[in-house]
Amino acid sequence: MFGGLGLLRSLSLEIIVPGPHFRRLLLFRHLCPRLSQTSPPEMRSSLPLALLALASQTTANLFTKRQADVSLHNLFVARGKQYLGTITDQRLLLADVNAAIITSNFGQLTNENSLKWESVEPERGVFNFDEPDFVLGFAEEHGIPMRGHTLVWHSQLPGYVQNITDAEELTAAITEHITAVMERYKGKMFAWDVVNEVFNENGTFRESVFFNLLGEDFIPLAFNTARSIDPEAKLFINDFNLDSAESPKTQAMVTNVQKWLAAGVPIDGIGSQTHLIAGLAAGVPGALQALAATGVEQIAVTELDIGGAAPEEYTTVIDACLNITSCVGVTVWGVSDKDSWRPGEDPLLFDAEFNPKPAYDALVRELCTDNCIG
Repeated sequence: MFGGLGLLRSLSLEIIVPGPHFRRLLLFRHLCPRLSQTSPPEMRSSLPLALLALASQTTANLFTKRQADVSLHNLFVARGKQYLGTITDQRLLLADVNAAIITSNFGQLTNENSLKWESVEPERGVFNFDEPDFVLGFAEEHGIPMRGHTLVWHSQLPGYVQNITDAEELTAAITEHITAVMERYKGKMFAWDVVNEVFNENGTFRESVFFNLLGEDFIPLAFNTARSIDPEAKLFINDFNLDSAESPKTQAMVTNVQKWLAAGVPIDGIGSQTHLIAGLAAGVPGALQALAATGVEQIAVTELDIGGAAPEEYTTVIDACLNITSCVGVTVWGVSDKDSWRPGEDPLLFDAEFNPKPAYDALVRELCTDNCIG
């Protein structure tokens, strides 16, 4: 037991072997019979020293880490939601115990950076799909659905796009980029962040090469193109600081999404990134209610992290999603504080040593509906 909870833990020791397909060598696993099948007898023996010799020091860390037998994702799904997920990319999957924690606790994946425009199409018409393919291979091997992030965003944009000065050329670049990326992953991503971060804090449209040349028309263009490529994927508009129902930014999102929906723009969902400063979680329930009231089919918390990771703030966000029918899931923006984009703020559920933090235990406690804790 750790974190003060009487949780039934499993010791899941595995080597992740990269290649055309991922293979998991399950070396030892003691599972709670109530929640999963009992491991076969031959897998309960002592860890052979020969296998230890094959493991790198990083992989060897897997042998000393306990993971909760009670998956956060499974608990969230048991409460009626589709997923509780996280982010990753190739470098993370091959480092430390990220892969083991993901498979033990999370049921959805988003690429952190490898599907952003400058990464996947650094030169016009020249695509680099190696890293997103790697992540997708891992996800498919483990039965984990993926959200695509992100197609049109003003940041992490290659210079050739930023330097376009002709509206027709930019329209073609947007259409070509969305078409190429989505055709490759058609049927592989259950949702896409089609446009990302289009509003300023005061509710006006953010200046970017897209807005400066096309006005807000680039948003319907992106969504209509995306729908034409993959009619089954859920298409999201995504933004940060949508954490208060009264903020001009949230109000702008609500007003404009309602306008676009009325005009037939195929927006299926609104993603609230929910990168929170400590102390601001209290506004999230009302903000998510306001987003849901636009009439979109789905809303989601897409990039959750909270400065300081106070347990009560994490549970506030999780409860906010639980209490809204159209909130389909929550994605935490990272596994360990070690790899967070917010260094020094310790915003995630696992510390820099990959140990579950009090916020993790609080979520288990909040989500449990039976005797999965003592």
